[in-house]
Amino acid sequence: MDEALRLLTERLRAESGGSSVYERLVATGDLGELAHVLTEAGQPLWAREAAAFRLGVAGDRRAFETLVLLLNHRDPHRCASAAYALARLGDPRTARAAAALATNELRVAYALHPVRLLVELRAPEAVPALITTLQRRLRPHDPYRRVALACVEGLGALGDERARPVLNEALAHPALAEAAVRALARIPEPR
Repeated sequence: MDEALRLLTERLRAESGGSSVYERLVATGDLGELAHVLTEAGQPLWAREAAAFRLGVAGDRRAFETLVLLLNHRDPHRCASAAYALARLGDPRTARAAAALATNELRVAYALHPVRLLVELRAPEAVPALITTLQRRLRPHDPYRRVALACVEGLGALGDERARPVLNEALAHPALAEAAVRALARIPEPR
């Protein structure tokens, strides 16, 4: 079993209290039944997450809205499972949604997984969104160093020349300097 699916399964089994609904959601191969869980009133969050994850991994775009909501959830485990499913969904709206979440200054505490998702997608929106997010994290006493570090590492992985100025700025921040050096080394020199 895939590690992400295993972790999700264990977490949601515990949240459901061993519910028969949980067992049905895990066992069913009926994508229509899973999609119904996303729209049916009164469904618990764990059931919606299980259905959205399974639909997303299957490439069923009916999961998109629910997965984007979960990507911006306060629980990092929900964010991680949503990012995993969104990366496999294949919906062209995913990168734009992840970029909007990564750059939303009011929700920056939850930007770590959208940033990582953007890097994984390697979409055109990724570099501008990561640059914007990192520039905001370079302010003195910014409490979101994990988000800043994810941006630095992601910009290095993407290797885009446009990231060079902000990565040079990151060199002045002790918590980011080592990662910024590695990221800059991954960006090809201009010809």
